[in-house]
Amino acid sequence: MTAFNANRRRFLVGAGAVGAGALLSGCVTQSPSASGGKSGGPVTLQSNLSSPQAKTAMQAIIAAFDKRGGAGAQLNTVASETFRTQLPTYLTSANPPDAYTWYPGSVAESYAKKDLLLGLDDIWEKPELAGYSDALKKLCTSASSGKKVFVPTSYYWWGVFYRKSNFAKWGVKEPKTWDEFLGLCDKLKSKGVAPIGLGAGGDTPWVASTWFDYLNIRVNGAAYHRELLAGKHRFDDPEVRKVFDKWDEARPFFDPNGTAIPFQDATTALLQGRTGMMLIGTFFADAAPKDALGDLDFFQFPIIDPKVPVAEEAPTDGYFASARTKRADGVKELLRYLASAEAQELYLKNSSGTALPTHPDAKDAGTPLVLKGRKLIASATDVTQFFNRDSSDALQPTADTALVHYLAKPKEIGSILTTWQRSAQKIWSQ
Repeated sequence: MTAFNANRRRFLVGAGAVGAGALLSGCVTQSPSASGGKSGGPVTLQSNLSSPQAKTAMQAIIAAFDKRGGAGAQLNTVASETFRTQLPTYLTSANPPDAYTWYPGSVAESYAKKDLLLGLDDIWEKPELAGYSDALKKLCTSASSGKKVFVPTSYYWWGVFYRKSNFAKWGVKEPKTWDEFLGLCDKLKSKGVAPIGLGAGGDTPWVASTWFDYLNIRVNGAAYHRELLAGKHRFDDPEVRKVFDKWDEARPFFDPNGTAIPFQDATTALLQGRTGMMLIGTFFADAAPKDALGDLDFFQFPIIDPKVPVAEEAPTDGYFASARTKRADGVKELLRYLASAEAQELYLKNSSGTALPTHPDAKDAGTPLVLKGRKLIASATDVTQFFNRDSSDALQPTADTALVHYLAKPKEIGSILTTWQRSAQKIWSQ
């Protein structure tokens, strides 16, 4: 096993242990009998991959699947935030979409516990998935039922992204430590550039969560972070207050429009040089012009306490299916194809190519950016997913409210954390 694969395996084991249009009306009508799983009509795939390049890539995959013969598929692309809020409605509908883009781990588990996800044990024995690691199998297995409920197809990393040409123009370089990062921010601000873009406005307030995630794993460590999101610590604990003490040091360097615009607009500001850098996942590149991709680079979120083991955020993406599907056979045929090296390479070819495939035989884009991202993940002692993925979709809105409130009125942090804990406790007690 290579060093990268060993680290990747550790990352996926850690993630598994704790386990990112048309609405329902846009889905095809399904027949009333589900017993045989062989109802006619195409399999409906509800996708939140709505950025231009990602949508094009999904369309290419579905077209390739349809050409194979057998079950056909219909792609319904939904704006990501609409998808997030509508997902519980989709899954509990009498006539739900058949399959969905989404996340494994604790997010999938929250739906599996309610018997809303289709069991996929049988397809994990098929050739397309037979070579996947035990760690991936664990990540995709429901803790409550012991059944596999998810098919992973890619993962990606988060980093502080910037344009190389802009850093060269401004005469600055990547920082390594927190103090160097603050010094970089100060220099950019002196040049009239908003140092840090955010994009937590509009319908993407969740972007602020990665600042909380990274500061927490740098200050308190990944184990504490996961325990906190599982309700084993309190959001008003002194350890969490330390996270915001550090955030206070960087907050003056945030774009003043950071909580007024969505991350798509914040991405545009970054590309146009109106902001200097942005903590974001590689998915943002799917909305960037192709000719800008070669100018993008990133650096690791700065180390704050060298004694804290270094963790990174590297979420896994893929698919699950409705337990109420009337087309179980067709769904499983589609999911097997999506799990294949062919489908994953086709997605990378038609998107920005910044994701990393999960199939052991699938080739990534091989660009310097991707190689650097692989190295970042491989060198991490531990890997987290993202706030809602390490907790639940239900807990995410409590973070959105608390963090946007903090950025607007930082002096109220005491009452903000008290309210956050109260809101989170209601979710954990359900």
